[in-house]
Formats: sequence, structure tokens, C-alpha cells
Amino acid sequence: MPKTNPSDSNKVAIVGCGRVGMSAAFSILHSGVVNELVLYGRHKAEIIGEELDLEHGIAFLHQATIHATESYEDLADSDVVIVTAGASQKPGDTRLDLAAKNVSIMESIIPEIVKVAPNAVIIMVSNPVDVLTYKAYQMAGLPKGQIFGSGTVLDTSRFRFHLSEFLKVNPRSIHAYILGEHGDSSFPVISQATVGGQPLNEFPNFSDKKALEAYEKARKAAYTIIESKGATYYGIAAVLSHIVKCVLTDSKSVLPVSIPLHNFHGHSGVALSVPCVVGRRGVETVLQPKLSWEEKKALEKSVNTLKQYL
Repeated sequence: MPKTNPSDSNKVAIVGCGRVGMSAAFSILHSGVVNELVLYGRHKAEIIGEELDLEHGIAFLHQATIHATESYEDLADSDVVIVTAGASQKPGDTRLDLAAKNVSIMESIIPEIVKVAPNAVIIMVSNPVDVLTYKAYQMAGLPKGQIFGSGTVLDTSRFRFHLSEFLKVNPRSIHAYILGEHGDSSFPVISQATVGGQPLNEFPNFSDKKALEAYEKARKAAYTIIESKGATYYGIAAVLSHIVKCVLTDSKSVLPVSIPLHNFHGHSGVALSVPCVVGRRGVETVLQPKLSWEEKKALEKSVNTLKQYL
């Protein structure tokens, strides 16, 4: 299992050095919890410049060793491996459109990671993240929770931001999740959402219409951003930095990450996002919040949508 000794190297590897991978690397270096950062790409010559560019800012950041490589052997002893490699979403594409192509790519990546870093917590980011998380879980043969996906952490952050716009409350103080697929069949859990312990639907200025509008903005965000600038990477980079910090500091934080389900409200055999306790060993506990009848139906729809691609 992953290391728990305080003297751990706090070594993080990123497999896939495109815009998401490198934005994540930049954000992670600002977190101050990483001592060694490995950048893996198929051709070292194409990413050596990324290594140098990051190194030249180290004087103003937490000291860390950065290493670009094209050899999986350099991932040995990693505490966390982030997988961002794969085809990216283009304008007009859904995340599920990438399924077949990226599953094939993972078949060549996951076994190599497990071979050299069997104790690492593996965080899947490539889309469709839920499909790839479940497939990677099957390929890896690792203990439950050691491999999970970034899931709807970003969706939830977007949702809380848009809720905060009309609630006039800091997003950090809004406890509302988007669960299910990181995609079009996601759903907001309004029935259990709170602000300072007060039910969200009893909060001043709340209305079902405004909450639904906030959810729709969150759900469509990726399409809006991709249409405008071609890809999303800053938001997910901040998410990945936070998840890595939760793992390396054993924070036991609750995050809506993608995890293979085992009788979650009666559902199994698929990975999607539910509230999970994240610590040094990855996902340590899967929580089962109460869901309304409508939310249970939305969960079922998300499960059925994803199972078509498994």
C-alpha cells in the first residue's frame, strides 16, 4: 500500500505533458507539498523545455526536483501518479466520444505504471474519466481506492461558484455537490446541500430556478471554454493540486471523486463520482448521502449512460 512514513519523498509523476498535465505541474509546485516532480512523455526532447521552464521559477517556490523523462522506470517510488495522457475533447465532442480511443491508450500506460510504482495512488484525469477510471481499475488490479478519477470535483467547484454569484456567499462555505458522470448525465444534489449548516433551499435568495441555472452553467462550462479557447486546463489544474495535497498530507478531505461503485444506492460495476474521504491511501471511505427520489433517478440515469461504454 502507499507509504505513510513522514519521511516520504512526496514524489509525484505526471503521465501526459499537454496543457492539462503542465498546468497541473505548475499548480502543484505552488502547493509546497511536492519534493520531486516527474514529467513523463513519449519523447523527452519534446518536454525538456517544460522541465527547464518550471525549474527557472523554483527560486520563488517550494524547493523541488523536476525531471523530464521518456522512461517509465523513472516513476519508481512515486507516491502519486497523475494520468492526463490521451486524446482531448474538441469543439462539439462530448467526453464520451473519446472513450474507445483513450481506453486503448490506457491499455499501454496503466500496466507500465503499476509495474514500476505498485504502491502509488493513481489519479485518472483523461476523459471520459469515469470510463477510464473503471477500465484502469480493472487493468491495474490494485486495492480498492488506490486508483480513482478526478471526477466531478471540478464540476462541483463550478457549481459552487455559480451558486455563490446569487447567494452572495463565498463558494468555500457552500456545501453542494454535483455527482454522477463527469459529463452530461451529472446531477446536482440539492436535497442535502447546506450553507453554514442551513439547508440550501431555505437560504435567502434561493430558488429552484436559480439553482438549476447554476447547475446548467457548470454542466456546460467545458463546452463554453473549449469553444472559446480550445481546451480547459486552469480549473482542473487547481483541482489536481488540491487532490494531490489531500493525498500527501493525509487530509481525509471529502471530495466527489470517481470511484468504482460497490452497492452504492444499489449500483455496482461502474465508476462515477460520489462523496469520498481522500487520504494518503487514496479513497479511504465511500460515503452514501441521502438522495431524493429525483436524485436517485438521476443517479440511475448516469449509471446506465456510463455502462453503455463498458
